[in-house]
Amino acid sequence: MTSIIAGGPDAFMTVRYLTVRGSQREIGRALAEEARAVSRWVPQPADPEVNARRMAWFERNWPQHHERLLGVAEVFGVDPATSRVEGLPGLPGGSGCSVVWSPASAGPDGRTRIGRNYDFFTMGVTQLIQSISGGSPEPSDEPPMASQPYVIATIPDGGLASTVITMNELDGCMEGINAAGLTVALLIADAEATAAGPVMSGPQVGVNEVQLPRFVLDTCEDAEQARKTLLDAEQYVTGVACHYLIADASGRAFVWERGDDGSRHVVEAGKGAMCVTNYLLHRHPDVSALPEDNEHSFRTYQRSRTLAGLIRDGLSGTELRDTLDTVAFTEEGEPWRTLWRSVFEPEERTMTTRFYLGEDAQGGVRYSDEIVFAAGR
Repeated sequence: MTSIIAGGPDAFMTVRYLTVRGSQREIGRALAEEARAVSRWVPQPADPEVNARRMAWFERNWPQHHERLLGVAEVFGVDPATSRVEGLPGLPGGSGCSVVWSPASAGPDGRTRIGRNYDFFTMGVTQLIQSISGGSPEPSDEPPMASQPYVIATIPDGGLASTVITMNELDGCMEGINAAGLTVALLIADAEATAAGPVMSGPQVGVNEVQLPRFVLDTCEDAEQARKTLLDAEQYVTGVACHYLIADASGRAFVWERGDDGSRHVVEAGKGAMCVTNYLLHRHPDVSALPEDNEHSFRTYQRSRTLAGLIRDGLSGTELRDTLDTVAFTEEGEPWRTLWRSVFEPEERTMTTRFYLGEDAQGGVRYSDEIVFAAGR
């Protein structure tokens, strides 16, 4: 069942809420039917040898996704051994995003919270490619790439239910929370590293950057399990490298990162609150020693310094929202905006989000009311 929960034809974005229930294969069929209804996407031919290895890896390590892919293949009437049945174009290069983790031990009310700003460009794919390539975006009737996000509640017959937000891919996500209270939020990994443009590698064995959050939410219940799962998992990049804040209902959290050489890094949260923007924490562990921003860094260092100065103690829900608003992208003339702001309460299994709707007549930013989503409901 799909419904519009924010925005609409007169707003920058139309936010749809999709609930899918049943077996994982039935969920895959439902996602495929939705994709077919709202887009012209169709499965593409795939290298049979590579695809066979990928499907075998999914079956062993991510059986939920494997079953969903079989459902997608059934809807489109293709052989999953020879067709790519994932709608995963990858993320374009360059964007912001800020995440704050506030542990119960440091908070004023004994509650763990995670807050995140999702920042992205307000232009279409063609204009975005022109901008990344160093040119001036030409006028276009193409809809903005981020104008049709989905909130998807997945409720399988067995296993972990979850609720996620995805910008443009129904079988991946940018953030979410599952029924165990595990929370994952994706951020572009390094503004300087992505300035040259997207990586755009082809499908490989394992999970890509947009699949990884859903992989964790499907297969893990807490931060320790997620850490072990990610250390064992094959991973690759289709668009640009990302890193991830992963936190659970017991108050544990870490940031998952990968180095240029493929090395894997678990950056553990300390006792106090923790902030993450778009530079790799394992490269720059000391906020006070961060470099200055440049034209490619999207204020990532400035945002981190600002957040670090505001989160020395734990934050109430109101304080967390106010803190995120201080680093939101709202300035007139910038080609990007904070498209949504989410606050996660792992103990309650909830995600509360407001969405960017556009500018008002005075040039101010308009947002929807906050909407509360429960994991898998």
